[in-house]
Amino acid sequence: MRIISYNVNGIRAAMNKGLMDWLKTEPADIICIQETKAHRDNVNYQLFTDLGYDDYWFSAQKKGYSGVAVFTKIKPDHVEYGTGHKVSDDEGRVIQLDFGDIRLINAYFPSGTSGDERQTFKYGWLSEFQTYVDNLRKQKPKLILCGDYNIAHNEIDIHDPKGNKKSSGFLPEEREWMTKFLESGWVDTFRTFHQEPHRYSWWSQRFPTVRLNNKGWRIDYISVTEALRANLVAADIYPDVKHSDHCPVYLELKP
Repeated sequence: MRIISYNVNGIRAAMNKGLMDWLKTEPADIICIQETKAHRDNVNYQLFTDLGYDDYWFSAQKKGYSGVAVFTKIKPDHVEYGTGHKVSDDEGRVIQLDFGDIRLINAYFPSGTSGDERQTFKYGWLSEFQTYVDNLRKQKPKLILCGDYNIAHNEIDIHDPKGNKKSSGFLPEEREWMTKFLESGWVDTFRTFHQEPHRYSWWSQRFPTVRLNNKGWRIDYISVTEALRANLVAADIYPDVKHSDHCPVYLELKP
């Protein structure tokens, strides 16, 4: 099972920048997309079908905002839309698919960059989501959580930790949530295989040289529960794939 997680920052914009040509190279069996900023009917989804993908969408009620989707060549046994957390579901933040005894969760975590109100919402969302996955694990111990977490966990995960210590996405409370989340029985799959610095998945678009100079953040993750640790084969980040201000992250699992 090969999985890609990718915040495309608007799927129609990404398609205009060559997303479909990249998918033709068959980078993974399952493509988890965040921030679609579109409903299925607004997109030429037949293009994904033509490449052999079944497509599943969970879009925000607000047009042009948020939203997640999964394109998969492996038929899921079950698809679940949302988590029952109304505000989160209205924003189209979580879609879940079952493949045998594995539950794949594709999530777009909230950002707090727009101000205190959204930062407060983010903390509430993190707490609610932690409770949700804790309960889910009792029924389904084999979980994969991929998505844009909007948190750089450690100093190695951000180009300028000192300069960003008061920036949303690298605040002490967010980093502490991530630490406790991983300590509760989750594995950061990328760090299982890669301990080297300067590996990032997002670069600000405010300054054109930021990505060129690799001044980025690692805020996109594929985590698995401990029950799947022994199944890990490989993980990576693909900074040379450029349809978005993010890049894809990759995980391969053996059955």
